[in-house]
Order: sequence, then C-alpha cells, then structure tokens
Amino acid sequence: MDRRRFLVGATAMAAATRWSAAEQSNISQVSLTIGSVLPVSVPKEFVGLSYESAQLANPEFFSVKNKELVRLFRELAPNGNLRLGGGSSEYTTYSDEAVAGPMPFEVFGPDTSKTAKKGTVTSALALKNLRGFLDAVNWSCLYGLNLGQGTAEAAAHETAAVQRILGPRLLAFQIGNEPDSFRNRFRAASYGPADFIAEWERFHSAIVKVTPQARFAGPDISNKLPYLTAFAEIAPKYPDVVLLTSHYYAMGPASSPEATLDNLLSPYPKLTTLKRRDLHVIAEAQATAHLPYRMSEGNSCWDGGKAGVSDTFASALWCADYMLQCAARGWAGVNLHGGGNGYYTPIAGAPSTGFIRRPEYFGIKFAQRFVGTTVLGVTLTGASPLVDAFAFESSRGRELVLINKTSQDLACELGDGIAGSLVLTLTAPAIDAKEGVRLAAEHGGFDRVIKAQAYSASVFRLRKQ
Repeated sequence: MDRRRFLVGATAMAAATRWSAAEQSNISQVSLTIGSVLPVSVPKEFVGLSYESAQLANPEFFSVKNKELVRLFRELAPNGNLRLGGGSSEYTTYSDEAVAGPMPFEVFGPDTSKTAKKGTVTSALALKNLRGFLDAVNWSCLYGLNLGQGTAEAAAHETAAVQRILGPRLLAFQIGNEPDSFRNRFRAASYGPADFIAEWERFHSAIVKVTPQARFAGPDISNKLPYLTAFAEIAPKYPDVVLLTSHYYAMGPASSPEATLDNLLSPYPKLTTLKRRDLHVIAEAQATAHLPYRMSEGNSCWDGGKAGVSDTFASALWCADYMLQCAARGWAGVNLHGGGNGYYTPIAGAPSTGFIRRPEYFGIKFAQRFVGTTVLGVTLTGASPLVDAFAFESSRGRELVLINKTSQDLACELGDGIAGSLVLTLTAPAIDAKEGVRLAAEHGGFDRVIKAQAYSASVFRLRKQ
C-alpha cells in the first residue's frame, strides 16, 4: 500500500495561513484520504518482549516477587507475549533440581559477541517462578530450546517440564535460535536449510513422544529467508506447528559507522536484516504454511544496540512506526528484544537497583493502543518518505496516526468530508533525547486540516463533518 502519492493539497496550503509566517516556513503540507476497511485485525497479544534464555539462570527475575517488573509489563500491555531465546539459548541447559551456589548474575542483557554465555542453567524453580510472573502480567510465553549445542533427548526432557509448569501460558516452543547462522559456529560450512529441517524433525519427533500436546513455532531465523521458505513447506505436515517466526533488526552491527540516528529513521535503512523488497517472501511462506507470522526478536541495531541511537527518542519513533507497519501487514505480533542494561532494551535495570522505562518503551505503548482494532486503507499524498500514516477502526470509532520523523511540522488536509481531533501524542525535547519522552492525552478541536509537530507520533479521532 503506497501512502506517498505526490500531490500537494491546496486546502492544506490555505489552512497554513492560520499559523504565523515563521511557523509556515517550517510546515510541510500534505493531504490524506481514508480508504476501506481491510481484512486485517490487530491480535490481543500483538505486543511482545524478548529476553535471553540465560536470564532464567536467576530464578528471581521473572517472578511475582519482582513487583516493579510486573507493574511495568502490565502497564505496557494487558495481554502480551514474552519470548525467551536469543543467542544464549544455544548454551543454556535445564535441570529439575535447584542450582547450588550463588546466582551467576542478577540480570542478563542482549547477547553480543562479547557476552559470556556458558554455564547458564534453567531450573524447575525458575519455570515455576516464570509461571507466576506470566499469571501476574497475563502474558503468554514463546519458549526457545537449545538446538545448536543441545541434544534431542535433553530438549524432550526440558519440554516436558516447561509444558507441565507453564501450562496454558505456553504459546509454543521454538527449536533453535537463528539456525541460519549455525554455519562455521555450531555446524559445518556446508550447513543449509535442508540440514536444519532434518535436525528440526529429529528434535520434534523426540519431543512429541514425551509431550504429545506440545505446539511449535519457527524457524526463528536471523535473515536468510530460504530457511523460512523451507520450514513453511514442511509445516503442513505437522498440525502442532502454529506459527512462523523470524527476526528483524533495522541495522547493525553496532560498531558500524552507518548505524546512525538518521539511518534508523530512514524508511530504507542501510544494514537492515530484512529489506522491504523481500517482504513478499514472508507472505508467500504464510500462504504455503497456512499460518500466522510473528517477528519474534528484533530491535533498532543488532549486537546489543548503539549508544546515542538505540537509547534515544529516535528509537521510540522508529518502534511505533515499525510496529504499526507490522500490524497493517496482518502480522501476529512483534517481540522487541532487550534485558539488563542493553542500549536498546525497552526496560532497563535490575531488581536491586530498580527499573527505568527507556524511550522505546513508550513507542511500544503507543502501538498497544491499536490492539484489537481493524486496519483501514490510507493514501497519504505529498509527504516526505519520513512520514507514515495509519488508520484504525474500533469501539472508539476511527482513528488516524501520523508519524512524522522529519524536522518540519506537518499540516495535513483530510479528504472526503472528514475532520480530525488530536487525542494522543508521543514527543520528546529532541530526537536524540534520552529522557523526557512524553506519551500524553490531548484534547484538540475537530478540523479538516490537522497538524503533527516535527519528530512526533500523533493520534487523531476522526468524524464526518
């Protein structure tokens, strides 16, 4: 759907005279029309977070005792999905017994090339505490298993415990994390999609013999789409496969000089792990497998995020925009990766020191507003590629979103006799601000020409005039 057909709305030009001459010099004029209702609804568990499996080595983290974290999850979304996996899942083992000795760490951040991952153990106690946490926040769990260095027998034993303890809170198991990156790490250089499928089927067979009620998602790849295609082709053979998954990072690695704030805001960022021209592969995989798709791990910049980019307001605008793009495509959900004090984590901190909401947290919460809504078609005319528009219908009526990632204010003429009233804004003191992010209710009057300030995300209630 093209939201940027370039014509300038004459009414918007005229309406701009309501502002001062100084304001007009910094206002971009566009026009917009709302189309028909699309066959796309945003699922109730669309919002998700992703943490490393290694975090379970501290059984007190995902626990009802961690009251502050419980509160932040509940504030973020009344329903959501917690995915546990990441690079550390290929090093983690499971034990029915509690691990003796002190915890190896309090918090575990995003996996990077420098992360020490060995020796992390998930215990039955950690799973019991996790179940209590999930009950308290009313979220489900997508649980990753060790394929890279684990055995089918060990996976079957762990799966039985997870299924028994998490019960209805368990969405599905994922066998392996980023298997398309196993070559020259856990497998030979010749390792490819067919090799992964053979291993997946062997693990699957061992698991269902012990836990026949288990459900699965996958292939949880990094960026090599032939693995997704191969998995989609075998999925119809297995009714217990309920979801397709893969990862997305807007750019990376963090060490790249091109991993910049401007690049993050670009509609076609350099270094992205999935280009827009390849989105059709995901749609084709869904059609082949007859399954929904979820982006199960991703964020602004892989390899832990980048200081001054991933921890700024730019990440909040990027996040809100990206999540609504995913919603408009009909995807089942988005799990933003984080943990510890990683630069891109939406929630940073630890139980002993307290937690803070990073800017991205507010971008996720902005997108959460549209869970349960139906998507409408939108045509945005005359806008910069850095402006996106979305429209939704719900019990609140129809609402329009304008995400303005430019340094200019935006005046937008609404067509078809529609007027809009500002009801919510996501703003900050500056695009590179690390603090002062504001997600606030607004109370504007209805007008045919609406205004979105520079570097902001805005929601407008719509009505016929």
